[in-house]
Amino acid sequence: MGDSVLKKEISIKEYVELEEKSLQKHEFFGGEIYAMAGGKPSHALISNNIAAELRNSLKGKPCLAYNSDLAIATAEDEFVYADASVVCGEIESYSEHPNAAKNPILIVEVLSDSSEKYDRGEKFRKYQQIESLREYLLIAQDRVRVEVYSKHENIIFWQYRSYDSLNDVIELKSINCNVALSDIYLGWKKEA
Repeated sequence: MGDSVLKKEISIKEYVELEEKSLQKHEFFGGEIYAMAGGKPSHALISNNIAAELRNSLKGKPCLAYNSDLAIATAEDEFVYADASVVCGEIESYSEHPNAAKNPILIVEVLSDSSEKYDRGEKFRKYQQIESLREYLLIAQDRVRVEVYSKHENIIFWQYRSYDSLNDVIELKSINCNVALSDIYLGWKKEA
């Protein structure tokens, strides 16, 4: 996943205290904390663009878009960070970590060389434990490509769609809005 283990067997209480004081974000699962690596400028740009588009699309709706500072609880004792997320209604949390949302409806990850395997595999499996989650977006930063995994209520499988053109518009059914790839990739240039 590109992140490094800092300390073995730390309690949730110790983790929450560390997060409140730290300038760096850490994920927590299996009793271990993992430092989050910084990203390239294209990662920061795309993350900002999608969060802004989600925020704009949700005006007047009962849902709010959050940036990468919102911790996500994938279980009572597992906490991760996404590049962007959407929560409808009030944020719900476990008592152990009151600042980590356990009820996102949509989660976004911008892929990097160091995180792609983790975001597609283990992290996605963790996200699938979240009962409220209905859509998961994976956004490439090295080319124009957005992948959307959707799950509808009472359906046990995830539907997959991909978009590869700046002319494409993604229909996000979970939050009833559309986002253009041209807006997600606004200002983006393929790195040499």
